[in-house]
Amino acid sequence: MNSALLLTAPAAVPLLTAAAYALTGTRTPRPGRHPAAWPGLVSPLAILLCGTLLAAGVLKGGARTACSGLLRADALTVWMLLVVGAVALIACGATPAYLAGERTAERTTARTARRYHVLVHAFLAAMCLAVVSANLGVLWVAVEATTIVTAFLVGHRRTRTSVEAAWKYVVICSAGIALAFLGTVLIYYAARQAGIAEAWALDWPTLVARSGRLDPAVTRLGITLVVLGFGAKAGLIPLHAWLPDAHSQAPAPVSALMSGVLLSVAFAAILRYRVIADAALGTDFTRLLLAGIALLTLALAAGLLLSQRDYKRMLAYSSMEHMSLIALAAAIGGPLALSAALLHIAGHGLAKSVAFCASGRILQLTGTTRIGRVRGLLARTPAVAGLFGCAVVALMAFPPFSLFASELGIARAGFRAGSGLAPVMAAALVLVLVAFAAFAARTARMLFGPAPAPPAVPEGTAVWPLGLGLAACAALGVSLGPLTGLLHAAARAIGGH
Repeated sequence: MNSALLLTAPAAVPLLTAAAYALTGTRTPRPGRHPAAWPGLVSPLAILLCGTLLAAGVLKGGARTACSGLLRADALTVWMLLVVGAVALIACGATPAYLAGERTAERTTARTARRYHVLVHAFLAAMCLAVVSANLGVLWVAVEATTIVTAFLVGHRRTRTSVEAAWKYVVICSAGIALAFLGTVLIYYAARQAGIAEAWALDWPTLVARSGRLDPAVTRLGITLVVLGFGAKAGLIPLHAWLPDAHSQAPAPVSALMSGVLLSVAFAAILRYRVIADAALGTDFTRLLLAGIALLTLALAAGLLLSQRDYKRMLAYSSMEHMSLIALAAAIGGPLALSAALLHIAGHGLAKSVAFCASGRILQLTGTTRIGRVRGLLARTPAVAGLFGCAVVALMAFPPFSLFASELGIARAGFRAGSGLAPVMAAALVLVLVAFAAFAARTARMLFGPAPAPPAVPEGTAVWPLGLGLAACAALGVSLGPLTGLLHAAARAIGGH
């Protein structure tokens, strides 16, 4: 199939879907029924289809380009497209039931539901553009677009708390994106000084090929700003404070998308820059920078999980924990660590999207996000509570879920690597155990115990997307199957030789 079509469709189809929702709206379902789910599934299925077709072409013939080189698909692009599509399928599949519950509680209307759909699909389009872009300037624009779109989604309920969270999100992420912009400008300046033509000064393949000619001082400052800037969108220290507020106030499917893939898309941008930095400055610079940020983020997340009393914020701090592990794997480098990082991105996206979507139904059922006020979920709503519990088990890296394999791979790579990373890895494992204990204790309080009257409540949510997500996460933990070659090729694309 035509490469241009496959590279433009992942962003174009969600934009067309958003336009269709804006023009046609959403019909109010009959009592007892949810709105049709299939219109919202068009975008995720198109992204998955394009990712699958691109995977076959990339593995056979190498990277594909379109639009005069502005769009490009290598193995990392394809891997991220598949992750975005899979998580979007879960979130969009769970959306109709979630919005039906919100309408029943009179927290949303047909108009706000239409706006929600328009923004969600625009959000998917922006993330896909960030993934397929070969130009670092376009990448920055796409990541900035995700901030603009998701700010309205965070404040969807228009309560005082949600609006405050939206403003906090905008201010902090805008500061981060400004840093990333300055870093991008510095990389452009270094490229121009190195004799790279203006049209190709931000082209990622060109920069990788000629990174040895970049001025080290300018490149060092530019990479530091980029890591701090995109690290803000990835939930890493020091610009992380938006994450728990935004994820706890956004609608549950939006939280699933933000935690499951937005953080990973932002970190994929850091992985692109890491290749340039390693070639221009050597591996020690990014190793020290990423390892320090990862360890500090992990320590903060573990400490806050110990004191957490809100289950949606608990899931948000868990996202910080997992992103710090991915950052630590990127700091370690090498085929094993980078393959484990990419597998962790996929596993975390699947498990966290299930956990957030299930938490949305729990909130609708109980009317609270306070852990101390939620008891007996397994007796009260067995299907949703069981899926939520299994998602938490996956996030705690129990087998057979893929996070067990990815965390084991990160640990093995960390202890094998030199350069003093073994003590860092040991400290990280201690912090992971602390987070594990906090996560397990708080989830157990919610799931077990007698159910308050009435003892049983209709499930009221579509469980198939959540079950599908957990099944995919478990399947990746057992065997990668046809994805094995793609995973290794993606690791090679970001320096895992």
